[in-house]
Amino acid sequence: MYTVNDTVMYGQSGVCKITDICDRKFGKETHRYYVLQPVHDPNTTIYCPVDSDKISMRRLLTADDVFSLIREMPNEIGTWIENDGQRKEAQTEILRRGDHRELIRMIKTLYFKREEVQSRGNRFHQADERAMAEAEDILYQEFAAVLDITPEEVVPFITGQIEKQA
Repeated sequence: MYTVNDTVMYGQSGVCKITDICDRKFGKETHRYYVLQPVHDPNTTIYCPVDSDKISMRRLLTADDVFSLIREMPNEIGTWIENDGQRKEAQTEILRRGDHRELIRMIKTLYFKREEVQSRGNRFHQADERAMAEAEDILYQEFAAVLDITPEEVVPFITGQIEKQA
């Protein structure tokens, strides 16, 4: 059970603060809801049922978890899926699950594939670009919240940490 003022990851909405826990009537029945406010979109309010087993809400990583993931990033290797439909399906599932290592592998794979495609003078597939941006947003929002930096500072922070260990 979460409490008011807890900061959580909520599905693909990202880092949210629980601003209230209340009873609300949506439709015919009244249920208890967490009232969430996305950290990077303070004008949005999300009502998440307290008793739903379908929600994807969890506590944020710890700083130690983030540093551990950063240390392991150079060793993460993803696999490129040639078939556009299968690749999109795999990306959608990774984004839905929000597993940090899978997100890192996906970002790295898409980044290197984009570099390869662009070096040949071709355009990178827009669906892959969107998937990479969404994965980066999910990961960088959480890293930023845990490390108390802005999302824009995450990549330079990661790069600096990786350079220190090289």
